[in-house]
Amino acid sequence: MERTLALIIGLVLIGAILWWFFGKHTETAGDAKVDGGSQAATVVVKGGYSPSTVVLKKGMPGKVHFDMKDSTACLSHVVFDKLGVDKDLTKQPVTTVGIPTDQAGEYNFACGMDMFHGKVIVK
Repeated sequence: MERTLALIIGLVLIGAILWWFFGKHTETAGDAKVDGGSQAATVVVKGGYSPSTVVLKKGMPGKVHFDMKDSTACLSHVVFDKLGVDKDLTKQPVTTVGIPTDQAGEYNFACGMDMFHGKVIVK
Protein backbone atom coordinates (compact mmCIF):
# COMPACT_ATOMS: atom_id res chain seq x y z
CA MET A 1 0.00 0.00 0.00
CA GLU A 2 2.80 2.43 0.91
CA ARG A 3 4.64 1.70 -2.34
CA THR A 4 1.51 2.33 -4.38
CA LEU A 5 0.91 5.63 -2.62
CA ALA A 6 4.55 6.68 -3.13
CA LEU A 7 4.29 5.74 -6.83
CA ILE A 8 1.10 7.77 -7.29
CA ILE A 9 2.59 10.82 -5.53
CA GLY A 10 5.75 10.52 -7.62
CA LEU A 11 3.80 10.34 -10.88
CA VAL A 12 1.71 13.37 -9.90
CA LEU A 13 4.85 15.36 -9.10
CA ILE A 14 6.47 14.36 -12.40
CA GLY A 15 3.31 15.42 -14.25
CA ALA A 16 3.28 18.79 -12.44
CA ILE A 17 6.92 19.42 -13.31
CA LEU A 18 6.34 18.52 -16.97
CA TRP A 19 3.32 20.84 -17.13
CA TRP A 20 5.28 23.68 -15.49
CA PHE A 21 8.17 23.52 -17.94
CA PHE A 22 6.53 22.28 -21.14
CA GLY A 23 2.84 23.13 -20.81
CA LYS A 24 1.21 25.90 -22.78
CA HIS A 25 0.78 28.90 -20.49
CA THR A 26 -1.34 31.85 -21.51
CA GLU A 27 0.27 35.26 -21.58
CA THR A 28 -1.81 38.26 -20.65
CA ALA A 29 -1.55 41.47 -22.65
CA GLY A 30 -2.95 44.89 -21.93
CA ASP A 31 -3.24 48.16 -23.81
CA ALA A 32 -2.37 51.50 -22.28
CA LYS A 33 -5.08 53.98 -21.37
CA VAL A 34 -4.83 57.28 -23.22
CA ASP A 35 -5.51 60.40 -21.17
CA GLY A 36 -4.99 63.74 -22.88
CA GLY A 37 -1.68 63.65 -24.71
CA SER A 38 -0.11 60.75 -22.83
CA GLN A 39 -0.69 57.07 -22.21
CA ALA A 40 -0.17 54.82 -19.21
CA ALA A 41 -0.57 51.17 -18.31
CA THR A 42 -0.58 49.47 -14.93
CA VAL A 43 1.20 46.17 -14.26
CA VAL A 44 0.29 44.42 -11.00
CA VAL A 45 3.28 42.72 -9.38
CA LYS A 46 1.95 39.69 -7.49
CA GLY A 47 3.59 36.32 -8.07
CA GLY A 48 4.68 37.64 -11.47
CA TYR A 49 3.54 40.45 -13.74
CA SER A 50 -0.08 40.94 -14.78
CA PRO A 51 -0.41 41.78 -17.57
CA SER A 52 2.98 40.51 -18.65
CA THR A 53 2.78 42.37 -21.97
CA VAL A 54 1.81 46.02 -22.37
CA VAL A 55 1.14 47.70 -25.72
CA LEU A 56 1.84 51.42 -26.15
CA LYS A 57 1.14 53.62 -29.17
CA LYS A 58 4.13 55.04 -31.01
CA GLY A 59 4.69 58.79 -30.76
CA MET A 60 2.68 59.44 -27.59
CA PRO A 61 4.52 59.76 -24.23
CA GLY A 62 4.14 56.50 -22.34
CA LYS A 63 4.50 55.28 -18.78
CA VAL A 64 4.14 51.93 -17.07
CA HIS A 65 3.02 51.91 -13.43
CA PHE A 66 4.17 48.90 -11.40
CA ASP A 67 1.66 48.28 -8.58
CA MET A 68 3.54 46.25 -5.96
CA LYS A 69 1.32 43.67 -4.22
CA ASP A 70 4.00 41.06 -3.45
CA SER A 71 6.74 41.02 -0.81
CA THR A 72 8.89 38.43 -2.60
CA ALA A 73 12.52 39.55 -2.70
CA CYS A 74 12.85 38.51 -6.35
CA LEU A 75 10.03 40.81 -7.44
CA SER A 76 11.26 43.77 -5.39
CA HIS A 77 13.07 45.22 -8.43
CA VAL A 78 12.10 45.68 -12.07
CA VAL A 79 14.91 45.84 -14.61
CA PHE A 80 14.72 47.17 -18.18
CA ASP A 81 18.18 46.29 -19.55
CA LYS A 82 17.65 48.08 -22.87
CA LEU A 83 16.68 51.30 -21.05
CA GLY A 84 19.25 51.03 -18.26
CA VAL A 85 16.47 51.06 -15.64
CA ASP A 86 16.63 49.18 -12.33
CA LYS A 87 13.86 50.37 -10.00
CA ASP A 88 13.21 49.29 -6.43
CA LEU A 89 9.47 48.59 -6.20
CA THR A 90 9.37 48.43 -2.40
CA LYS A 91 9.92 52.15 -1.75
CA GLN A 92 6.35 53.11 -2.70
CA PRO A 93 3.14 51.24 -3.55
CA VAL A 94 3.25 52.27 -7.24
CA THR A 95 6.48 52.89 -9.17
CA THR A 96 6.42 54.55 -12.59
CA VAL A 97 8.82 53.88 -15.46
CA GLY A 98 8.85 56.18 -18.50
CA ILE A 99 9.01 54.38 -21.83
CA PRO A 100 10.38 56.06 -24.98
CA THR A 101 7.78 55.82 -27.74
CA ASP A 102 9.53 57.71 -30.53
CA GLN A 103 10.10 54.46 -32.45
CA ALA A 104 8.38 51.10 -32.62
CA GLY A 105 10.04 48.27 -30.72
CA GLU A 106 10.02 46.02 -27.70
CA TYR A 107 11.40 46.64 -24.22
CA ASN A 108 11.79 43.50 -22.15
CA PHE A 109 11.70 43.73 -18.37
CA ALA A 110 12.39 41.24 -15.61
CA CYS A 111 12.61 40.93 -11.87
CA GLY A 112 15.94 41.51 -10.16
CA MET A 113 16.80 37.80 -10.32
CA ASP A 114 15.68 37.46 -13.98
CA MET A 115 13.10 34.80 -13.09
CA PHE A 116 9.89 36.66 -14.03
CA HIS A 117 9.60 38.44 -17.35
CA GLY A 118 7.41 40.84 -19.27
CA LYS A 119 7.62 43.26 -22.16
CA VAL A 120 6.42 46.60 -23.40
CA ILE A 121 5.61 46.76 -27.11
CA VAL A 122 5.54 50.12 -28.86
CA LYS A 123 3.65 50.06 -32.16
